[in-house]
Amino acid sequence: MALSRLQKAQIWFFKAFVGFLFMLFQLFSRRPAATKRLPPVSNPLLLLSATQLAKKIRRKEVCVPRKKASLASRAVRKTLLMLVFAAALQEAAQVDKLIEEETGGEEVLEDRLPLLGVPLSVKESFSLQGMPHTAGLVSRRRIIASVDAPLVVLLKRAGAIPLGVTNTSELCMWFESHNHLYGITKNPYDLERIPGGSSGGEGSILGGAGAVIGVGSDIGGSIRIPCFFNGIFGHKTTPGVVSCENQYPPISGRQHEFLSSGPMCRYAEDLLPMLQIMAGPNVHKLSLNTEVDLKKLRFFSIPHDGGSMYSNPVSKELLDIQKKVVEHLEADLGVKVQQLHLPELCYSTEIWDTFMVLPDKDGKPPVAFTELMGEPGRPKWPFWELLKWMMGKSDHTMAAITVGLMEKTRLSKSTSLAIQQKEKLQEELDKLLAHDGVLLYPSHPRVAPKHHNPLFRPFDFAYTGIMNILGLPVTQCPLGLGEEGLPLGVQVVSGKLQDHLTLAVACYLEKTFGGWRDPGAK
Repeated sequence: MALSRLQKAQIWFFKAFVGFLFMLFQLFSRRPAATKRLPPVSNPLLLLSATQLAKKIRRKEVCVPRKKASLASRAVRKTLLMLVFAAALQEAAQVDKLIEEETGGEEVLEDRLPLLGVPLSVKESFSLQGMPHTAGLVSRRRIIASVDAPLVVLLKRAGAIPLGVTNTSELCMWFESHNHLYGITKNPYDLERIPGGSSGGEGSILGGAGAVIGVGSDIGGSIRIPCFFNGIFGHKTTPGVVSCENQYPPISGRQHEFLSSGPMCRYAEDLLPMLQIMAGPNVHKLSLNTEVDLKKLRFFSIPHDGGSMYSNPVSKELLDIQKKVVEHLEADLGVKVQQLHLPELCYSTEIWDTFMVLPDKDGKPPVAFTELMGEPGRPKWPFWELLKWMMGKSDHTMAAITVGLMEKTRLSKSTSLAIQQKEKLQEELDKLLAHDGVLLYPSHPRVAPKHHNPLFRPFDFAYTGIMNILGLPVTQCPLGLGEEGLPLGVQVVSGKLQDHLTLAVACYLEKTFGGWRDPGAK
């Protein structure tokens, strides 16, 4: 998929122009006197995993309404969470009554209601009955969900209690959670930094201990980027296992092949029980009850994409932490981690860009982003919206306008070449990973950037986006804090339907590297 001289010149000019704009942005940006972050967690209940908390609730060691009050207080302080708190308190009171009336004992309760009384936050793009369902679009500000999304139903049946819904990027197609309906969400480790997107509200509230567990969706990294930036765990499931119904915006074209819904949480031990519940009738497709012997797995590591023309190079601290993971695996487990270079990965941006607009089996193309922007009216013209934005008159963020502009001037003109590159990469990775292979791959080229910086580096999501197109399960794992006190991490990838492998590696890495860190702790 060699680029012509003209294409190379266009990309060079694009990077130079964006670099100039970024320099001006940095020059005129307000510089805070010191890093601002959340205060330390003061209530020890907020430091429990869902598994631990549910056990304490079943044993009557925790008063559920009191737990909800603690979480709500911290949640309101730290992120944009639209609360259903009155209903949550009512449900919490029912939990205590249910425990009193249960005659079968703790084991029966654990089997029937494994998440009994556990507070749950929900990405606003999923429908949660009685709550806003807007995806951050101003024109949908009066839309209220009338039903629960299927995965919410399953979690509630397991005993989880929704606190409310959390903020997203506009129409869930950017990796900063900002819109003109709810505003901008911040990173608990540094309030000047982004929490990622589009599940950024989830990442922020979980990373700041404002909720215990949450759910996100991922079509280009929307679970994994927020988990990386906020130092928590998240899992992009094999597509087709967890329901993606009752989400907005709706999927179209071939996007159902790339979209996944999955769990987000602070502690790795919560990933597997959450996935067992969320998979519902499809849980049999996964081998979640299979015990994993890490010493019998084959490990691979790819430190970077090989030099994409669009995404930025991986930072030294992220290269170093991935190398430390490799060294520890080899020293502790006695395995050999094979370092790979797959040249097709440097075309990740073009591949994702191409496949996202492919028509479905009936030849119908996906709904255009500009059409969604104009809902329920006519499609928006991004050039006109840009002029309105410059005068402070647009209902849309600069990020959404940028996506609309990129849609009008797509990167990938050579669709057949991008398809060939993807098919070659798919064949290589499917054969490589099979049923016992695990791959380490960077989550992003750098740690959480400052607000609005993604406008100048819009294609850095390609490190996560390529895994959506390949349909592989991925667990995002935190690996401590870096030089600036911001979370480090890595993607752990396995073969299709081998989700249990990445979850097992996540638990191992948590024990080794410490997992989530309280953002307020010194």
